[in-house]
Amino acid sequence: MQFFPAIDLLGGRAVRLEEGKRDRATEFHANPVELVAELARGGADRLHVVDLDGAFGEARQHALLAAIIAASPIPVEVGGGVRDRAALAAVLAVGAAHVVLGTAAVRDPAFVEEACRAHPGRIIVAVDARDGVVAVAGWTAASNVTAIELGQQADRWGAAGLLYTDVARDGLRGGPNVEATVELQRAVGCMVIASGGVASLADLEELRARDCRAVVVGRALYDKRFTVTAAARVCHGGAP
Repeated sequence: MQFFPAIDLLGGRAVRLEEGKRDRATEFHANPVELVAELARGGADRLHVVDLDGAFGEARQHALLAAIIAASPIPVEVGGGVRDRAALAAVLAVGAAHVVLGTAAVRDPAFVEEACRAHPGRIIVAVDARDGVVAVAGWTAASNVTAIELGQQADRWGAAGLLYTDVARDGLRGGPNVEATVELQRAVGCMVIASGGVASLADLEELRARDCRAVVVGRALYDKRFTVTAAARVCHGGAP
């Protein structure tokens, strides 16, 4: 199982949200670039970066994204409010190895299908769900599409992977939704990346034991519940 440490950016700072809510943000670092050396080592496979300003419809933090990517020795995937061709081109231009598309997959599926085919192996489709139904617009609104339906559609488009987040668990350290993640992985052929709620090495062991293929971890690392090195070892099948 691959291991992706996360950095969420809000107003130029590294934060973590609870359930994706802006008014429940905790700041962890004033200079996110300084976090890269700590997170992108010890066996981490990819750095997962979310531009929350972009997700909330504000000006994207392109200069900060470029600095993080330049500082990272491992590939960086970037998400957060990439909802049209111009936004996608701008994120690719700053050096993102992979780009996460979320709301657009529901509201502009033709664009996301085009992106998957134009950039093979580089587009991750976010499947953000609450009670099995996809949430959009920075998790502030529900759609009429189920997680399985969106995942299967993205798989047909040729998405490189699906980023599955149970938004009711994100940032709360109550454990990931293993069953829903496994169910989605069984329904598609592409890689499903588990996200949201990981609080312990035992959570990572359970995900790996259930044949999950990748996982994103944020708050548990910032809270020092375990290290990047220990997490990577568990994800890769070793002892912490």
